[in-house]
Amino acid sequence: EIHIKEPIEKEVNPRLLPGELLLCEASTVYKYVQEDGSNRGTYGKLVCTNFKISFLDDDSASDDNEPQFKNKIVGENDITLQCVDQIYGVYDEKKKLLTGQLRKYPEKLIIYCKDLRVFNFCLRYTKEEEVKRIVSGIVHHSQTPKLLKRLFLFSYASAAPNNTDGRSQTVMFETLEDWRDELERTKGNVKYKAVTTNEGYRVSEKLPLYFVVPICISEESILKYEGRGIPIWCWSCHNGAALLKMSAFPKEQDDSTSQMQKAFLDGIYKTISKPPYELLKMDDLSSSLPSLQDIQTAYTRFKQLFLIDNSTDFWATDVKWFSLLESTNWLEIIRRVLKKAIEVVECLEIQHTNVLLIEESATDLCCVISSLVQVMMDSYSRTKSGFQSLIQKEWVIGGHSFLDRCNHLHKSEKEEAPVFLLLLNCVWQLVQQYPPAFEFTETYLTVLSDSLYVPIFSTFFFNSQHQRDTNMSGESLKTQSGPFTFHTVWDWSVQFDPKAQAFLNNPLYAEKPKPDKSQRKTARFKHQRQLSLPLTQAKPSTKRGFFREETDHLIKNILGKRIGKFINSSDEPPNSLREFYDSWHSKPVDYHGLLLPRIDGPEIKVWVQRYLRWIPEAQLHGGGTIATAAKILDLMEEVQSLQVKMDEEHSQAVSGDVHSVPMQRNSARLSSLFPFALLQRQSVKPALPTSTWKDLEDEDDLVKRDDEFIDLSEDML
Repeated sequence: EIHIKEPIEKEVNPRLLPGELLLCEASTVYKYVQEDGSNRGTYGKLVCTNFKISFLDDDSASDDNEPQFKNKIVGENDITLQCVDQIYGVYDEKKKLLTGQLRKYPEKLIIYCKDLRVFNFCLRYTKEEEVKRIVSGIVHHSQTPKLLKRLFLFSYASAAPNNTDGRSQTVMFETLEDWRDELERTKGNVKYKAVTTNEGYRVSEKLPLYFVVPICISEESILKYEGRGIPIWCWSCHNGAALLKMSAFPKEQDDSTSQMQKAFLDGIYKTISKPPYELLKMDDLSSSLPSLQDIQTAYTRFKQLFLIDNSTDFWATDVKWFSLLESTNWLEIIRRVLKKAIEVVECLEIQHTNVLLIEESATDLCCVISSLVQVMMDSYSRTKSGFQSLIQKEWVIGGHSFLDRCNHLHKSEKEEAPVFLLLLNCVWQLVQQYPPAFEFTETYLTVLSDSLYVPIFSTFFFNSQHQRDTNMSGESLKTQSGPFTFHTVWDWSVQFDPKAQAFLNNPLYAEKPKPDKSQRKTARFKHQRQLSLPLTQAKPSTKRGFFREETDHLIKNILGKRIGKFINSSDEPPNSLREFYDSWHSKPVDYHGLLLPRIDGPEIKVWVQRYLRWIPEAQLHGGGTIATAAKILDLMEEVQSLQVKMDEEHSQAVSGDVHSVPMQRNSARLSSLFPFALLQRQSVKPALPTSTWKDLEDEDDLVKRDDEFIDLSEDML
């Protein structure tokens, strides 16, 4: 049976952004809802611009039934060119990867996206000439190497007005004053100084214009090896201990050069180990953490679990989900990174020693660890503006190679690695373990990860501050003779209206208590911690199937034994670190103090919202964290309206700061896929073989099995 929505009769044209140009299009393209054998879908027009690939049907022409969480830049049927991961063509029921020039054109097009969406387009009913144009156009513009200035970022910057004022709360760290303010905020200005040595990039093009070093470091030392071997300040702890990072010297050097560099480093170490500086501990991250290649390999395997073509594939992998998940090694990498961050925290907090993170460029894993340490130790970094300022400081200005690591230009897959995504996965672990400690939500983190592939913001599209500054000139474009004004991703009003932005803010955020009410607030925090447990999705989040209550205990025991066995095979933390970890977790949580993630056994979870949001089979009808959050927003709105009525009755109405919240919604109608996907079709789970059910009845047999795990959920949907 074929469910067909008739071809659209009226002309539907794409909504183009300033600077966006239509490159090619094809009519009478059939888009499958999902490839599940039913052939359900809709006819429409497939277009490719210099910004995105877009499918337009008759629903695209109307504003009816728009989702509450609508992105103003990228619609649900839009794929930015940078978001395209791989493109496959189907020839006589066989899939083939499409790259470069095509000799034969496919009858079906499958586009896999970096945000894990999968689009299936049927081209059988499209004119042959249009098929050739659209397929070759999409493959060329999304998969072939391109020049930096060919990015849509530059077209948009030259054509779009930049009237935003959303930068005020986020510190951009582009001026000397920003660095001095940060030193003063962290009380690091006694031992450290912001320097202007790199003005004009005379030291190094990889370093930012301004950065902070120990006061005892001379300008000559900074200039000597283009900034290599120089400890650069990241953050200062309340007790005076500081977190530093350093670019290492290349390992393959001749003996004389190597001896000179070693003598230089010895001098630097002696200088910053004397009073008033604390003792120094060095940590070479290239030897203590996985390599970038290992991270890329693990993530490539991991994401394949979620790029689901059809329902059959989903259910086929469901019975061996845990073993497949473990084999990717992605969760183990997250655990190792969090463990390393805890080690650094223990050195700073307990041992009062300075920690120097060393890496070849100090712009990859150094960024991850330094950011995590600050999120754990500094409550300011857990506010929205504080977290955004942290990303600016450590990643954008700090020189992380976003262009290469995200492979935006498709120039070299060898340089590609999801380092920033690794950080967001680690931060998510903390957010879901301690929701009241964060001003932002997991939806905020998901949207931030999506923004990596939206080339209208300069934030994630350059390798360094130098590269951005040197490309700000618009002289090469006839339309503009002055410098570009790039947009920053931190102005969320560009992507979302106020109602949608409410989903980025945590309604359960525990605001910093006032001193005179500290005792009462502390007791309340403890209570909030208990209330927050249901929000963490502690049980189902590592699994695409959602378990019934009666099987939770069994699964927890099995998972604990399996993953615990896996973790114990790696190096265990030293006794002092273990004591510090256990001691902290035995006490009540201060949401504005130190936070340590739980990393034992099955505590490291899959980021459900990001990775499962497009899979209808994985949805939980009327449930999930978003349903809870929606109910809380409804209650907050009701409380606020009652408060206004009370104030009016007592003639004490104030123009107070009342946060706007979305209109009331029926959370029972929501799905766990919300707000990224609306309630979707149900999928019938295939019957398991009799032998499998027999295995499920025997708990002992199930515990002993090491090769796979079974989905015990009968009523996932």
